Amino acid sequence: MHARRWSHVLLLAAVASASMAVASCSGPASSPETAAPPAPAAERGGQDEFGPYEPVANWPQPLADGPDGVKHEGWTWGSVGAIYAETPDRIWIAQRGELPLPAGAKPWTPYAMLQPSRGNATGNGDGLSATCETVPKRGWERRWHHSVFVVDRDGKLVQEWPFMEKMFAQDKCGRGPHKVKLNPYDAEKHVWIIDDQQHVIWKFTYDGKLVMTLGTVGKRGRDAGLLFDRPTDIDWLPDGTFFISDGYGGTRVAKFDKDGKFIKDWGGPPKDPNNPGPNEFDTVHSIAISKDRRLFVVDRTHRRFQIFDTEGKFLDMFSTGVNSSPYYHFISTDQNLWVGDGGTNRILKYDLDGHFLYGWGGRGGQPGLFNGPHQITTDQDGNLYVAEVFNGRVQKFRPKPNADPAKVVGQELRYTASTN
Repeated sequence: MHARRWSHVLLLAAVASASMAVASCSGPASSPETAAPPAPAAERGGQDEFGPYEPVANWPQPLADGPDGVKHEGWTWGSVGAIYAETPDRIWIAQRGELPLPAGAKPWTPYAMLQPSRGNATGNGDGLSATCETVPKRGWERRWHHSVFVVDRDGKLVQEWPFMEKMFAQDKCGRGPHKVKLNPYDAEKHVWIIDDQQHVIWKFTYDGKLVMTLGTVGKRGRDAGLLFDRPTDIDWLPDGTFFISDGYGGTRVAKFDKDGKFIKDWGGPPKDPNNPGPNEFDTVHSIAISKDRRLFVVDRTHRRFQIFDTEGKFLDMFSTGVNSSPYYHFISTDQNLWVGDGGTNRILKYDLDGHFLYGWGGRGGQPGLFNGPHQITTDQDGNLYVAEVFNGRVQKFRPKPNADPAKVVGQELRYTASTN
């Protein structure tokens, strides 16, 4: 009995040994090139508070007193309307001046993090509304300083444009920059700055020489390229043709050739404000163009995107939600739509057919939360930057190790030598 049992065991062992020998002769079942990579270990605890990112602390760095003699003791960041990452070491920031700190506040505390809070950091003239009507004074006011500057990856100041202070202060109702952008097809890297309350769009050389002004400082209207009514954003075609979203009051999209010659415009206020239709706007706040030359235009107050061809023909539209207020968007190089939403204070992802894909964020003053994400941008290393008008700060976010690429905000189209 025992002999038969051992014979059976030995027979199974021989079969297994022979199978191993055959496998050894024929090579491994899967090579390193075809073997599936090990799945990343799941995080323990925590939650998806900041999407695929982690906030970068102490960024940007406090601004030092400079050769102009202006002291920074008792002052902090203003309402930050604009940010554009040219490279990981050249991030353009445009804020609506600097704001005074209350006595005893820690230096460079953003207004969002003051205790008690001052409400928000908007940089309107003290006693004047965004459209220059008289309103109750707040008791504090910004000063024109460091309105446009550039920092490196560590948040250290590397360049500033002090001449902009006088330009932003030309009209008593001006509150400073609304957007700063570079044309992704422009080898000369002109810098475009939009001032909504002064109703102008400025084009500068890379080193700061003014070469074009669209609009008239302090004058509102809708007169081709001569007058604008609170313009908000700009985007370009490869041949230099550009489109202006105009804006809070203009309720239109305006098209220009590469030299700034007005071509046409379209859009207007809704006939029925409770039921706005195609080609009707309340607040035309952001614009971006896809590879197939469709214009995606944000109508902020109506909480929706409208889509047009380059001649202004209406193509489609979709809503961004009942509590939404889309402030800014860009279309990544992989053709997804990324939105900074000032209603839900989240970062949102849609495909170009309007399907919602992902979102994260929430309202608050703590690091990683938002109040008024007015412009978002990414650098070539995948870092995300968010300019906040109401919190009075810029935040930098670094992708977490093993972050899901589908959740990381995509790359912006930007000029390289191979773009031509």
